[in-house]
Amino acid sequence: MAKRPRIVVVGSANVDLTTFSEQFPKPGETIFGQKFDLGFGGKGANQAVAARLCGADVFMVARVGDDLFGPSTIKNFERLGIDATHVRQVAGVSSGVAPIFVEPSGQNRIIVVKGANDLLKPADVDAAADILKSADCIVLQFEIPLETVYYTIKFARRHGIRCILNPAPAQAIDIKSVAELDYFIPNESEAETISGVPVRNVEDAKQCAEKLLGGRIRRVLITLGAKGSLLAGEDGMHYVPAFHMKSVDTTGAGDAFIGSFATFLAEGMPEIVATKRANLYAGLSTLGVGTQKSFYDRVRFNDEWLAITK
Repeated sequence: MAKRPRIVVVGSANVDLTTFSEQFPKPGETIFGQKFDLGFGGKGANQAVAARLCGADVFMVARVGDDLFGPSTIKNFERLGIDATHVRQVAGVSSGVAPIFVEPSGQNRIIVVKGANDLLKPADVDAAADILKSADCIVLQFEIPLETVYYTIKFARRHGIRCILNPAPAQAIDIKSVAELDYFIPNESEAETISGVPVRNVEDAKQCAEKLLGGRIRRVLITLGAKGSLLAGEDGMHYVPAFHMKSVDTTGAGDAFIGSFATFLAEGMPEIVATKRANLYAGLSTLGVGTQKSFYDRVRFNDEWLAITK
């Protein structure tokens, strides 16, 4: 394997509460679901776990509550070999939670309650400066305050550190505050919300990417689910097809893509190769239930990669 990269994730840590149901209840209606699963999640934590399982040394900067989920979340990071020195509990606040509802097709609907994630501040980034400065890549998402996201991007730019932003969940942003970002990686709905350009297919994604690049973002990588992904920059646009999967649960697939892409890229792989491999890693994550529990380790992934690409 190539060099072992160091990745720092500044982001969210939640507990996922996943319900599987044949249908969704009408207002005022109570129905029976088929299955329930509880697991560790949060976009930041998921991306950290994916990067760790892919072989990176990973450091997490996050906040959790002083409820029963807080210590368990920290222990989960430590169990997986993720440095949790800068994952702290906040008194009097709940941990982040994400009730997830999954249809038989594998499609999901998610409500995120941010809790302690909303208290991760720029001062906490400064407190983790030594770890951040040692990173090959910093990874961010939108389940923490925007001021912290913007501050961390400036920190990365100031110290010459590669920075990836996954703008999820989508919200209105100050495009100037993410200027000169190394990689801006939204999915179709996030890209549409932020750019105002509908993304229904690859051609739409190209128009959307062109608009986002106008905001001086260096590289835009739009993930298109089962259709693959589109990588765009000054050198043009490159469509990378997906691998066909019989998905069981798509929850966390985007996070699997981000964490694996960051690792593959930091190992020195060419962008297109890193994107193709991340497409497969994300696809494989949909074959299992839940988020972190469905992510492959590097050995298992390598076996799948060799089987599919030989």
